[in-house]
Amino acid sequence: MTDSTPLMVTFFIPWEFSWLIFGCIWAAIILFVRGLRQGVEPGFGRSLAFFLGVLLMYLVTQTHFDYWSQYMFFVHRGQHLVLHHLAPFLIALSAPGTVLAAGMPKIIKRWFARQTKLRQLLTKAYRFVQQPFLASLLFVGLIAFWLTPEIHFDAMLSERLYWIMNWSMALDGLLFWWLMLADTRDRITPQLSYGVRMLLLAAIMLPQIIIGARLAFSKQVVFDVYAVCGRAWPISPLADQQLGGLITWIPAAMMSVVAALILLRRLLHSQSNPSPAN
Repeated sequence: MTDSTPLMVTFFIPWEFSWLIFGCIWAAIILFVRGLRQGVEPGFGRSLAFFLGVLLMYLVTQTHFDYWSQYMFFVHRGQHLVLHHLAPFLIALSAPGTVLAAGMPKIIKRWFARQTKLRQLLTKAYRFVQQPFLASLLFVGLIAFWLTPEIHFDAMLSERLYWIMNWSMALDGLLFWWLMLADTRDRITPQLSYGVRMLLLAAIMLPQIIIGARLAFSKQVVFDVYAVCGRAWPISPLADQQLGGLITWIPAAMMSVVAALILLRRLLHSQSNPSPAN
């Protein structure tokens, strides 16, 4: 890559290429497309939500965006906003389980069908982490954990911890939003009432608001790791931190509002439709 490389080309060149991320993203896309070809029709909106969610996962981890996230705190918070909130939200909203299952190769289906004990173990483990209180605690707890200054310092300087941090945020985001937006076709995920879901969405808002507001209104820089690594752009450390706090506070918390509105729409639809939606 030279100085003459166009800016857009530079952006799409991975900063730290990961075969694992690349493989998972393409596996999800291929399975979804195969499922569509098998005749499963989720609708344009759901398909668009799935592909957009997967694309966002790729953009914040396998482009130059990842470089900026390692050298600017507010970009890092934007990366986690996508990994933990927006992309998992879109994927869960698309309810892709039926399509992905239809796209699974038959040899894998047959093998998994014979693994009775493995299926039972995975189902129990999944339902355990999807208990409402535990799921909510993990959702906000991981945000607080990785934003603990000492832990954040180590994570940003260690390649292994950095990827553990990002993977944990993405996987936990998928689990939580899947629980919140699960439909009746999902027989494995706990089917919570609309009231419980909205209560959980309200419960996770307050800790995010507190964490974000503390950073946004802080007069002291608490993440000095960016002074060690250097910053990608000439923004003052305090302004960088305050911008990151605003991202943690406002758009992240607003995702709960968006989810609640979607659930309210489903509730109204179920009340006006003889066949309950949930």
